[in-house]
Amino acid sequence: MRRRLINSTLAVVLVVIAVFGISLVIVETRTIENSAQESVQSEAVRLVSSVEGRLAGGERVEAGVLQQQIAQDRYARVEIPGRKPIEVGTRPEGGLIVSEQTGEHGERVRVEESRSAVSKEVGRTLLVILAVALLAVVAAVFLAVRQANRLTAPLTDLAETAERLGSGDPRPRHRRYGVPELDRVADVLDGSAERIARMLTAERRLAADASHQLRTPLTALSMRLEEITLTDDPDTVKEEATIALTQVERLTDVVQRLLTNSRDPKTGSAVTFDLDEVIKQQLEEWRPAIRAGGRALVRSGKQGLRAVGTPGAVSQVIATLIENSLTHGDGAVALRTRVTGNQAVVEVSDEGPGVPTDLGARVFERTVSGRNSTGLGLAVARDLAEADGGRLELLQQRPPVFALFLSMEAGPGSRGPEREEPEERED
Repeated sequence: MRRRLINSTLAVVLVVIAVFGISLVIVETRTIENSAQESVQSEAVRLVSSVEGRLAGGERVEAGVLQQQIAQDRYARVEIPGRKPIEVGTRPEGGLIVSEQTGEHGERVRVEESRSAVSKEVGRTLLVILAVALLAVVAAVFLAVRQANRLTAPLTDLAETAERLGSGDPRPRHRRYGVPELDRVADVLDGSAERIARMLTAERRLAADASHQLRTPLTALSMRLEEITLTDDPDTVKEEATIALTQVERLTDVVQRLLTNSRDPKTGSAVTFDLDEVIKQQLEEWRPAIRAGGRALVRSGKQGLRAVGTPGAVSQVIATLIENSLTHGDGAVALRTRVTGNQAVVEVSDEGPGVPTDLGARVFERTVSGRNSTGLGLAVARDLAEADGGRLELLQQRPPVFALFLSMEAGPGSRGPEREEPEERED
């Protein structure tokens, strides 16, 4: 493209120079010829006037006197009736420029000039025109190269940007070139790069969240399936299979919720559900892990609460808090439900050292962890809680107390009978 731009620019310049150069040569040639003809004619008129004046005054008409009236490179012939012709200068050869004038007393004056002088003047003019044309061509080459570089360099840069996008590097370059059309292309590429970057970030985040959220539940599900394979009691098999199916359904809901959040975090699927059922489900799911770790799980607080949210997402949030206590805490894990204002609160605490002072609320940020973990669990749990209008907070650092706040079903009589549940301990 660079070569094409240079060639096209040079072609245009050469055509312009050719058209105007030829026209200028023709005009200048005619001008020089006309000027020479007018000069010869002027000398002839002046010479005949001088001859008439001398004749009228009775003065002698000689070649030496007339020589001063004409240019040195011209020839003049003066014919006076009754006298011998007078010649001034050397008669030129070849093509001639001639002018003849006749006086009032019959005298004739003929002035001649060789066309070679005109040809030399035309040649000098042509050299000047060619020099100017050559200078114009050099300037045109310089400008064409500069303009071609100005246009092709941005195009090459834009091609590199597009290639980077195609190779998986979506970083926008934010380069502009001072050419509106090219800047428009750069804007579109930068916008595409930002959209691709957001999409890749969302996909990676989804993969990381799904991997983290599914790891522990799948392990628990695997343990239950192992228990099923090791028992011959039909009732135990049925019970464990029912719990396993419930876990599978909850995992399906969690995956769907994660997909929804990755596409549009503002899209919710909240419904009114029985909070006791969700907590009971979590107690049953975590029973094998509690026993295996030699820990206790204590349940207390109000019962009969109906909250608004996505049951699967709420289950996953509570599961994340229990897992966090089992992994990083110590002693018994306590679940307590209470009511504050128009919100149901699920608190999860343990007897461990708690959250380091330097972390505080940052514990909900991604990749932030005080114990060499991935730092995704609490961040994903917070996103799941906020997706349906709830919130997850750290109420106390030492000992740690995490609280899940959920909106309660509105309207009189919409809530079931609340009652304080006696402490229930699962060892």
